[in-house]
Parts: sequence; C-alpha cells; structure tokens
Amino acid sequence: MTVPFSGPYAEVIGDPIAQSKSPAIHGFWLEKLGIAADYHATLVKPDGIGDYLASRRTDPAWRGCNVTMPHKQLVQPSLDAIEEPAAAIGAVNTIRRDGDGVLTGHNTDAAGFLEPLRPLLARQHYFRMARILGTGGAARAIVTALAGEGFTLVLAGRDPKKARALLDELAPDGEHHAADLAHFASPTDFAFDDREGCCDLIVNASPLGMRGQPPLAFDWSHAPPRSIAYDIVTDPVETEFLKNARAAGFATIDGRAMLIGQAAEAFELFFGQPAPREHDADLRALLTR
Repeated sequence: MTVPFSGPYAEVIGDPIAQSKSPAIHGFWLEKLGIAADYHATLVKPDGIGDYLASRRTDPAWRGCNVTMPHKQLVQPSLDAIEEPAAAIGAVNTIRRDGDGVLTGHNTDAAGFLEPLRPLLARQHYFRMARILGTGGAARAIVTALAGEGFTLVLAGRDPKKARALLDELAPDGEHHAADLAHFASPTDFAFDDREGCCDLIVNASPLGMRGQPPLAFDWSHAPPRSIAYDIVTDPVETEFLKNARAAGFATIDGRAMLIGQAAEAFELFFGQPAPREHDADLRALLTR
C-alpha cells in the first residue's frame, strides 16, 4: 500500500481493483480543475481492511477512499460514523477522513443512480413503479433511492425470499412486491392499463450482462408502455439488456451515468470542489478508450 504521491490524495480500494474506472474519472477532474492532488487504485484484501484504515487514519495527506465490493459492508466496523443514506442502505462506498483523523462512511451510489433521473422525477406522476432485477449490494442503494422517490417496487431475484427480506428491511412502509427473476425471462400476454402520466422503470441492478457474465434474461413484454430501461453495468456500457430495450422501443440509461454521478458526489467530499460536469462528454469519450 505504498503511496507514490507526496501531496493530497484519495483512492479506490477493492479486491479485485485493476478494472476500476475511478482513477480515470477523478484524475480527469483533478486535471481540469488544476488541483494538485492524486487519485489511484489500491488492492486491499478483505482481511487487511482494518490495518489499511488504521494506517490511512494517521496520514494527513489522505482525503479518503471509494470502496468497491466486496468491502462495502466490511469497512463499517472500522469507521467512527456512518452518514445517511449509507446507514439506511447498510453499505458504505465512500470514506472521508476529516482533519482530526475521524473516518466517516458515506454512500454516493443512491445519489449517483438518481442523477440521470432527476429531470424525470421533477415532474408530477399519477403513479411510479420500478421493476428492479437483482438483490445484491447495488440493489440495496437502488431500492432505498427509489422508495424515497415514491416508487412502488417489484424486486426480482433468484431467491424471492431474499428479495422480500430486503424490501422489508429497506422499504417497510410501501406496498412493494418480491418476485422470482425467472418470471421475467418468458413472454407475458399481460394487458397493461393506461400508463399516461405514470413513470415506469426497468432496472438491471445485477452483474448479469457484465463482461464475463451471462446476459440478463428479460422479456420486454413485461415492460409497461413508455418504460425506461436502466442498466447499472458499465463494462460493456452497451449491454444486450439495453440493445433489446431500444429494439422494443424503450428509452435507455447506461451504467456510465450512475458511475459518473456517484463519482462526482465522492469527488466533492474528497477535494472540496464540485466536479467539472461541463466536460462529461469528454470524460465519457475517455472512458470508452
């Protein structure tokens, strides 16, 4: 865990970590703003998290770190405080070191997920429903975020009991529904009612469709008219899920939107300045190289 930079720095930790796009994103913003700081990736094994955070706590140059799976739960016992919505979600993806060495856990995934939806959510809707596919760590942030925006949720997983338990934990006050992921793989002849004035989302919150993973089996007859398909997978950015959604006539949002949105929240926590989002098009081009 040698730090090659003598000035202020932040980093992303995980196991594995080499595939992370975070150094490219934060490095791009640091350069655009002319901030003399560094951001890099550091491999930290699960059994080394306690020692890692203990050493960083005493380093005044360390501004904090982003945390990838499988560490989002493992880091929590080593922190001094956990802010909302991280406490409600039960996952920390960003740690900030304050000047006195206090380590505070944050979760920027929920805000990052919602960011590309903000123009849509600013409108009034008669009804909002989201079908969320997957029950892993990312789904926790997405369930919490969408429940807070007034969505009725259908959470689908390989184990519907796990989906039900997650809904009961994170969104106990809503009339939400758990389903078997396999239910959405086959066509349906369900006749949707009039969805004018409604907001419907279909969200892939699973790693299915990621490079090296099998595709997500979803039949688009399950999507109400005018639904928006949102895939959080970032590699590849153009997934079969999104291709099939567009072929069926639905609007889409790709995983880079959430990736950049959550990174921007963390960047301001680390470096005290908003990310220069006017350069998003250039950043996206950089990430596709």
